[in-house]
Amino acid sequence: MSTEAFTALWAEIESIGRADGGGYLRYALTEPELVLRDWFRNQADRRDLPVTEDGNGNLFAWWGEPWGRNALLTGSHFDSVPHGGGYDGPLGIVSAFLAVDRLRAEGHRPSRPIAIVAFVEEEGGRFGVPCLGSRLMAGVIEPGKAARLTDRDGVTFAEALGTEPAGKLPELHGRIGALVELHIEQGRALDVPVGVASAIWPHGRWRFDFTGRGDHAGTTRMSDRNDPMLTFAYTVLAANKEARLAGAHATVARAEITPNATNAIPSLVRGWLDARAADTPTLETLVEAVTKRAEDRAGRDGTGVDVTPESVSAEVTFDPSFAQGIAKWLGDAPILPTGAGHDAGVLSGLLPTAMLFVRNPTGVSHSPAEHAEDADCAAGVEALATVLKELS
Repeated sequence: MSTEAFTALWAEIESIGRADGGGYLRYALTEPELVLRDWFRNQADRRDLPVTEDGNGNLFAWWGEPWGRNALLTGSHFDSVPHGGGYDGPLGIVSAFLAVDRLRAEGHRPSRPIAIVAFVEEEGGRFGVPCLGSRLMAGVIEPGKAARLTDRDGVTFAEALGTEPAGKLPELHGRIGALVELHIEQGRALDVPVGVASAIWPHGRWRFDFTGRGDHAGTTRMSDRNDPMLTFAYTVLAANKEARLAGAHATVARAEITPNATNAIPSLVRGWLDARAADTPTLETLVEAVTKRAEDRAGRDGTGVDVTPESVSAEVTFDPSFAQGIAKWLGDAPILPTGAGHDAGVLSGLLPTAMLFVRNPTGVSHSPAEHAEDADCAAGVEALATVLKELS
């Protein structure tokens, strides 16, 4: 696959959902993502690939019989985090279409159906639960619970989808035989264009609700305050310290304040902790330590704290023999773990899954600075085509 072919197809989506000042606002089932979903259908039509949906918002473009037995999936997602980069997700879908083009051009005839998939709400940027489409498809989230998830404007997932989600795909094991997801690397571990994933760190999101007494900022003595902002601020610093001590990752990057007025002591501060670690015991110990530090501080501040786990994803170890086989097909490509969650990780407990990573020269992701060179992306297409050919 030539670099020019990748550049041309990438250019078709590069401007969709780009925000002023850089980055993308491609929230699930909003206008920019709906435009990308239409682009997906148009790409499938150009290639005479019938498109189906699974009732959960996930799209499938089929080379071969739709929902035939033992199908091979490849693809990723369109949605972004707020003001995120353009490669996280869409690169896997663009590469999948080009890999199919590559195999068709050389006359390959797959022995099993191949489907290009676009999963819905992978980032959780709109409805708060990451990998929502693959979780529904795999049956690891109850459809009624998913239907009731709301965005910041109070719109439910069911309303955005236009129907109640269908839930687990019937006969998933017989219909889907394997999934290979290509993704931009979200770190700086690769010094060659393409690598293979070995594992995904366990990770999750916890909501911390800090409650206090709202009051006047100008008339309330400092000694009389029960200010939840102090407890929140202490907890942010504690999370950073505990993560460093544990060799893990902890981030608080989203907060909501009531009443959110400059001259009012807040009555409620709500913050979200993103925590990740190399193994489950370390992750659990980290979250317990942060929670205890928050509770201890709340006792001194005269405030309250309540912690709610909103989504927790277990540690994923991709089948070592599968990953090693793929690495050999790609000329002994490096094998590396990642701290980022993916749809392939959700489905790994139900069917063979693997991931390919395309080099990210800066390691920056979830940011407008996220980038991959076109030549490396074209190498990713070639690698994906090789893997799909070997598996089909």
